Amino acid sequence: MEAPIIERSVTGGIRLVRLISLLSDFGTMDPFVAEMKAVIASICPGATLVDITHEVEPFNIRMGAFILASATPYFPPGTVHLGIVDPGVGGERRPIVVETNRSVLVGPDNGLLIPAAGHEGIRGVYHLTNASLMLDRISSTFHGRDIFAPVAAHLACGTPPREAGAELTDYVQLSFGEPELAPRGATCKIIHIDHFGNVITNLSQQNFEKLKTSTRFIVVIRRKRFSARLVNSYSKIGEKEFGLIVGSHGFLEVASRQTSTNIRFGAKVGDTIRIVSR
Repeated sequence: MEAPIIERSVTGGIRLVRLISLLSDFGTMDPFVAEMKAVIASICPGATLVDITHEVEPFNIRMGAFILASATPYFPPGTVHLGIVDPGVGGERRPIVVETNRSVLVGPDNGLLIPAAGHEGIRGVYHLTNASLMLDRISSTFHGRDIFAPVAAHLACGTPPREAGAELTDYVQLSFGEPELAPRGATCKIIHIDHFGNVITNLSQQNFEKLKTSTRFIVVIRRKRFSARLVNSYSKIGEKEFGLIVGSHGFLEVASRQTSTNIRFGAKVGDTIRIVSR
């Protein structure tokens, strides 16, 4: 089955390609991911599936939101993004479909999808209530398989997002916050710690440019104070040195050369970091 051509629809929206990305906190030990893929293949057999990750820390919505927002800009317009980090499954939280200027996102209404969608420009958020797009039998514990996966498949095969259900305006918001800027420094938050132990802050490259009056800084995390040098690659960091670098997703990182920065000072997502130029 050939993928439809990407083009603008008569209503100004995008036509979908048969490409679905998947992100979850399910891991790969259990059959959960395979079951979702099997459902998608049964409904939209021509779809191409791309795993972003299934190793989001269990129940960590903010981590999932950061990874999803980091990955989505590199997918082609018309992609359907299926995101599931869903500690509220079976409870009061709503299932939603989010239509943007570039893509469609499917998942729980807990903020997970919103940073990624916001970067693309949100056209509409729909409360997913159309039972004809779901499996006939829906468990209370696995909406990823029974609701979100089949809906993503139908969307990838051409169902308009607005057919998911009524439009919402009170969906759950999630942001990574804004750093506090001062003439010689900033107070920011840790929003992610990657596989290599690099500590990623919410200080964007644009904001950091305002502070680049020096190449050397004092960094304070959890009452630990240390020096760090501004570098443009990990290889420029000395063996026992900390470096500040703008990472590939446009945020300032605290890094160490071939060692885990996080292990060295035990930071956690949500911790405050103070950065002051020397």
